[in-house]
Amino acid sequence: MEQQEAWRPHADFMNTLLAEGFVLLGGPLEEPDVLLIVRAESADAIRARLASDPWHRMGLLTIKSISPWTLRLGALP
Repeated sequence: MEQQEAWRPHADFMNTLLAEGFVLLGGPLEEPDVLLIVRAESADAIRARLASDPWHRMGLLTIKSISPWTLRLGALP
């Protein structure tokens, strides 16, 4: 991933979302998918926040699906 175009701006953007508490967990799944666990009020709010990602604007990161999730075991910050 680090060799992809605009890696540093994308990484900085994602680190900001993490610091703000929007992204709680994230990482690659089986190529080419990535899983993000976010805290948001709606699917539209998620789309709006990720629209500013340099990789999203370049078409390198697309939203495949958004699914509400109820945490039943453990805890997130």
